[in-house]
Amino acid sequence: MLTLTDNASAIVTTLVTRQTEAPDAGLRIHSTAEQSPSGESRLAVQVTADPDPLDQTVEIAGTRLFLDETAAAALEDKVLDAGVDDEGTVSFAVLPQVA
Repeated sequence: MLTLTDNASAIVTTLVTRQTEAPDAGLRIHSTAEQSPSGESRLAVQVTADPDPLDQTVEIAGTRLFLDETAAAALEDKVLDAGVDDEGTVSFAVLPQVA
């Protein structure tokens, strides 16, 4: 199951609360039409008030994530980390889980 670092949880919560007041809002992680150079699916994020009908909802310590089918499969055994640079740009990293 996908887990989040403390940084990722705090950043996702901040993003969601700054962009919407919807009580059940979360960060949606979904596949894009564009593929990586190696042919893998690329993932994108967006704050949304509700999940899409087929999304898997993951709630970790109050942080809600909505994953489409591709994202759910790709992130099933991963850790989501996040950071903010000096200019305020948020970046996400997908890391392997340590057994």
